[in-house]
Amino acid sequence: MTRATFAGPLWAGNARAALLVTVLLALSAVIIAGGLTVGTKPLSPAQALSALIYPDGKLDSILVWTLRLPRSLAAFAGGAGLAVSGYLLQTLTRNPLAGPGLTGVSAGAVAPIVACFVFLPALSSIYYPIIGLIGGLGAAGATFWIARGGNARPLHLALAGISVSLFLGAITTYILLLSGPQVPSLLFWLSGGFQGRSWPQLFQMLPWVIGGTLLALFSHRILQILSLSDQAAAGMGLNLTLWKPLLLLIAALPVAGVAPVAGPVAFVGLSTPHIVRLLRPGGPAAAIVLNVALGGLMTVSADLVARSVALPKEIPVGIVTALIGGPIFVYLVQHRSLRLAGET
Repeated sequence: MTRATFAGPLWAGNARAALLVTVLLALSAVIIAGGLTVGTKPLSPAQALSALIYPDGKLDSILVWTLRLPRSLAAFAGGAGLAVSGYLLQTLTRNPLAGPGLTGVSAGAVAPIVACFVFLPALSSIYYPIIGLIGGLGAAGATFWIARGGNARPLHLALAGISVSLFLGAITTYILLLSGPQVPSLLFWLSGGFQGRSWPQLFQMLPWVIGGTLLALFSHRILQILSLSDQAAAGMGLNLTLWKPLLLLIAALPVAGVAPVAGPVAFVGLSTPHIVRLLRPGGPAAAIVLNVALGGLMTVSADLVARSVALPKEIPVGIVTALIGGPIFVYLVQHRSLRLAGET
């Protein structure tokens, strides 16, 4: 696919979506810049700017370059990846309740990582994304297999995903009971958070998030067809046996990258695609880019709140995203019809 044919369907006649993406990215940049000044040791805007432009290895530079900037970038990347994953899962299943949490993908990624952390402490964390990917795909596969008894209807998919998530959550809880002094750090990680994350964790996450997002963008024509029905897609010549498992793999890639770094961050992958649909992006490709921008903005904002409301302590990001995403989702249920992910 040439650059011209890719760019055409993405933005042609859709200047509004491009403007929205620009605004969301600008807001994210402002929040990231503001986050450089917030922490146990606050910095003035002038101090933060000086440390950012002229790093000298002193305390202010360490705070900006080692702690705050990479953490905010990791939060943006994590939110973007989870939002794209949620959008793909909702489109693939044509289920407005689908998401990394409700399809078992997050629980499937988290449970084996916790098991490795407790029982295989010598195993390098560099392998955690692969382990999370295998676990997430296995859990999603189990969800789809269980839901086939109900012909994979949205309600049956949601019930199957919740069942798989609860089962894996019980296993995770049992492992936590065996972990002894590791419990506090594991509990904080399981609540979702970016505390102490720096450049190594960001670079560990980025290939998975960027790879999943790019593959989703290059599959936007397939997503457009899948937004119809299986019968219509098959009638248009789409090989469902090939594309459904492939899109499931693409949807699991960002979760595999985010989960080892931040744990299961709640509601971002579920609520962001719904908000994007209210913005009427005009097509799957523009919707994916909007999910990147909005998911990143929501998570970096939640991270700033998480580390500023209880100084000198902080609360997990997952708690903040749940407090924000929960009411948003309730509003959508009460005042808007939850349309399927492919609809605009």
